[in-house]
Amino acid sequence: MQPSTHIDHQPPARRDWRVFWRLTRPHTLTAAFVPVCVGTVLALGETGVRFSLFAAMLVASLLIQAATNMFNEYYDYKRGLDSPESVGIGGAIVRDGLKPKTVLTLAFACCGAAMLIGVYICAQSSWWLAVIGTICMAAGYFYTGGPVPIAYTPFGELAAGFFMGFVIILISFFIQTGDVSAKAILVAVPVAILVGAILLANNIRDLDGDREKGRKTLAILVGRDWAIRVLAMMFAAAFLWVVALVLFSVVPFWTLLALLSVPKAVAAARGFIGKTKPIEMMLAMKATAQTNTQFGFLLAIGLLVNHWL
Repeated sequence: MQPSTHIDHQPPARRDWRVFWRLTRPHTLTAAFVPVCVGTVLALGETGVRFSLFAAMLVASLLIQAATNMFNEYYDYKRGLDSPESVGIGGAIVRDGLKPKTVLTLAFACCGAAMLIGVYICAQSSWWLAVIGTICMAAGYFYTGGPVPIAYTPFGELAAGFFMGFVIILISFFIQTGDVSAKAILVAVPVAILVGAILLANNIRDLDGDREKGRKTLAILVGRDWAIRVLAMMFAAAFLWVVALVLFSVVPFWTLLALLSVPKAVAAARGFIGKTKPIEMMLAMKATAQTNTQFGFLLAIGLLVNHWL
């Protein structure tokens, strides 16, 4: 691990609650919130829902996402990637003066709390989930931790989409129903794609800085222009997948409400075109996250409407 170039130049420490709130990177938490909601609503149409399990799964997923963000904050700082001018980071270390060890301790504390909640979830469903949950937390750690961080490879989008989109939906469905259906698997796919899109948008924004630091992300591998095209194709794939599910009667017509998020996706993709500075791409980043949120909630609402009718 390369030592940080600014490790001896931390600003005075701040301790108000907003520092810790920013450390969780709240704009990313919908990537955990949406899959739990979609998986739970899918279960509602099958067997009904236990609210206590929904709440436990939601809190555990948010804790794992927050822990992943804190690991990211810690390891990017230790490797010298973050500075006070960095865009899109929590900034708890380089701007607010939190000790790196404090950030790392908070990350492990979030994992510990998620594990305790996981014990309850397993006791109410299956202890096999303990293995799956541990793998999910390990993926969060190794995204930026370890000798070969996933975030430094072209597989970051795939890992994020799989663990934080696909797997979370299936766990949320399983703990309510005791099974995993083909329908749940098929519905999880477009949500996973859009979770991966958030990571791709992040890597497009950080492309130049990541290249200088030796990262080999997908955006670096294909270049900025093609990365934007790939992002647009991911949006298109998610929307077309839902249309196909409706045409093949896998999901009800009402799930086409998810297509109302198409304008936000278009704005996200267009927002990256011609931009090279990270600050110029923040609106496009925000639109990408909003696409994921809108798509997921509208999909869940469509499933709910069908259930009520």
